[in-house]
Amino acid sequence: MIPKIILGKGPHATRRTIGYLFGKGRASEHIDPHLVASWNDFAPDPGRSPHRDPKDVEAQLAAQLDQPVKMLGDKAPKHTVWHCPVRAAPEDPILTDTQWGDIARRIVAAAGIAPEGDEEACRWVAVRHADDHIHIAATLVRQDGRRPQRDFDQRAVQREARQIEVDYGLRRLKPGDGTAAKRPTSKEHFKAKRLGQEAATREILRLRVRRAVAAAADEAEFFALLDATGVAVRLKLGPSGDALGCNFALPGDTNDKGEPVFYSGSTLAPDLSLPNIRQRLVTTSPEPVTVRPGNLWHQATAATERIPYHLTHSDDPTAHGQLVALGAALDLLPATGPAVLKAELEQAAAAFERATRSRIAADLDSTLVLRRSVQAIWRDRPQDRDGAGFAMLLDAALTAVAFAIHWHRIRQHAQQEAAAEQALLHLQVAYAQVAEPVLVGLASRAPSPQTKLRFAHHLQQAVPEHSERILADSAWDALATVLAEAEAAGHNAATVLDQALGQRTLDDAHSPARALTWRIRRLGERHPPSPRAEAARTTPVQPAAAAPPPQPQSARRR
Repeated sequence: MIPKIILGKGPHATRRTIGYLFGKGRASEHIDPHLVASWNDFAPDPGRSPHRDPKDVEAQLAAQLDQPVKMLGDKAPKHTVWHCPVRAAPEDPILTDTQWGDIARRIVAAAGIAPEGDEEACRWVAVRHADDHIHIAATLVRQDGRRPQRDFDQRAVQREARQIEVDYGLRRLKPGDGTAAKRPTSKEHFKAKRLGQEAATREILRLRVRRAVAAAADEAEFFALLDATGVAVRLKLGPSGDALGCNFALPGDTNDKGEPVFYSGSTLAPDLSLPNIRQRLVTTSPEPVTVRPGNLWHQATAATERIPYHLTHSDDPTAHGQLVALGAALDLLPATGPAVLKAELEQAAAAFERATRSRIAADLDSTLVLRRSVQAIWRDRPQDRDGAGFAMLLDAALTAVAFAIHWHRIRQHAQQEAAAEQALLHLQVAYAQVAEPVLVGLASRAPSPQTKLRFAHHLQQAVPEHSERILADSAWDALATVLAEAEAAGHNAATVLDQALGQRTLDDAHSPARALTWRIRRLGERHPPSPRAEAARTTPVQPAAAAPPPQPQSARRR
């Protein structure tokens, strides 16, 4: 259940609000509007007065609501109307008018608008438009002329909504921490529909700005990328001429004067204010973005594989910085992977975006390798001859997101945990689509039974606790293939297997065989050690001869 508070001001705010609540709506979405509750339980109902002109009843209702406000005259508050839509989830059962009326009374009591038993409280009404929602409208002057005590009313209303969900058996939403991005209003949704947009302007801008931050090497490139994606930018300048803030707009999204509708970065998401964007850009690019020569897919995967370590061993700011970097990587994956995966990857990135924000300040200093390698993949589009590079990166991302779920859970970040869980589901679907053809192709080149038997013996010796599961896995043939290919490239199969096992435990791997396949594929493509280095590695070191024990002082004298 989602309540949302909107304040209205101006001499006609109450009449305007009542007219909207009992009108047809902006897209004729208001179906049978009628009262389900009011401050006195007998307020005039424009939706249930068949023998009177509805407009006259609306005027009467607005006048009654406004009476305490009018009594104050010039001393009335700036904001005079408190408007709170309350919507149930699509899967929730349909509530009766009586149930919605009870919910409205609980909401206005929690908000301080009309505490239970307070006969001098504010006047209010609850209007039902459809099966799934009501609108509560109140005037912000009590009947005794005082102002209502509604400190932190948004937080109090949300808390009461969580309890209402329990009491009525509704879908239970996660409590938040104030770091969530602002949702589009119903007005923004209807406008997007008129403009033929797939999503509200606010959502489109948030996605494009996030991707520009993820891809940019510096502030100049950030603005260039926004321009390339059709985002108009307006800087807020200080007295010195320095940019202090940034507003964004989409072409075609204009107000009634034909002017572009700009959204500040901080209203798109708390981490998209210009100072926050600059912090991320400076941290990731103190100098031009460069990466070491080598396979970019392997570098990005190796950096992603280090995220679980940071989430379990590093301090909270460092760990949260890893989540921010992982979110940036997911933002760019739809543009670097196969087109068939784009929809799932975009949904995964959109979901995980919520998991990258909390009250913990992020330290991004340990994220340079991940961000630079993913940026390089996005820029250079390196060859990925059979899709294995993208598959192994997704495999590492799956594990990282699973650890992110646990990290948020133990810190009681309910919304972030739920967002990471949703992202994991989309990544699993994408991973299955990209990994299966690669594994099938590898399995088709499986080595001889004798070679597989030798590799199986290595596994049983090196990792007995997982060997049975690995040998029974459908990916075993693919694993045998990459071991054989590593051996053909000059590596020692047992050595490579040991190195792969030493990178990370297999205890949390959904498929140990797949995890080892990707690790050995990366190790096998490195230059093999020279025979002398291999011999030095395998030759046991002889212990140094023990020094004779020191003689007691009396013995040395003799």
